[in-house]
Amino acid sequence: MAAGPCGRPLGGFSYLEILEAEALVATDAEEPDRRDFLILAGGAFAAVGGALSLWPFIDQMNPDAGTQALASIEVDISPVKEGQAITVLWRGKPVFIRHRTPKEIEEAKAVDVTTLRDEYARNEDLPADALATDVNRTKAGHENWIIMIGICTHLGCIPKGQALGDKKGDYDGWFCPCHGSHYDTAGRIRKGPAPRNLEVPVYEYLSDTKLKIG
Repeated sequence: MAAGPCGRPLGGFSYLEILEAEALVATDAEEPDRRDFLILAGGAFAAVGGALSLWPFIDQMNPDAGTQALASIEVDISPVKEGQAITVLWRGKPVFIRHRTPKEIEEAKAVDVTTLRDEYARNEDLPADALATDVNRTKAGHENWIIMIGICTHLGCIPKGQALGDKKGDYDGWFCPCHGSHYDTAGRIRKGPAPRNLEVPVYEYLSDTKLKIG
């Protein structure tokens, strides 16, 4: 597989091409890009009479309901046993889903956030200044699950730690061997060059066994 030592794309390969052979569950969804629409629309309105003639063409470029729906994905997490993890693809990015053990949860809760390099939760569901407590990195009632964007915040590599045989670093979480970034069991940077915690996307539980991401 064409990837660097920790999954960093090589030769222009996308995260999708790298992960589709590794992910147990994979769904790709690109966020619609409306820049082309705006450029075309602007040109049409600049030409007198051109707007009406171009509108049918422009309208065809708008994403249909099916494409827009891919801005979110649903994931069945029932097969993921305690201590296991899966990687899914959302908007072309790897998303780590880990079913944490009681030991991993306790380790994450015991951390004093004032000792962290990045003290912020980096959770899209919370204010930007929310602290990086384990509570703010998970969902109430589902603390045994951690869901994060699986891209190292240093240079965009894909950290190890999802497979059972992976090295998980000094803090039992995730490890990026490219430059030695160590993340703990809540996905917080603890050692190495990465400046920020792994990002937590918008997600919700549709049931105890099903997630909706996005």
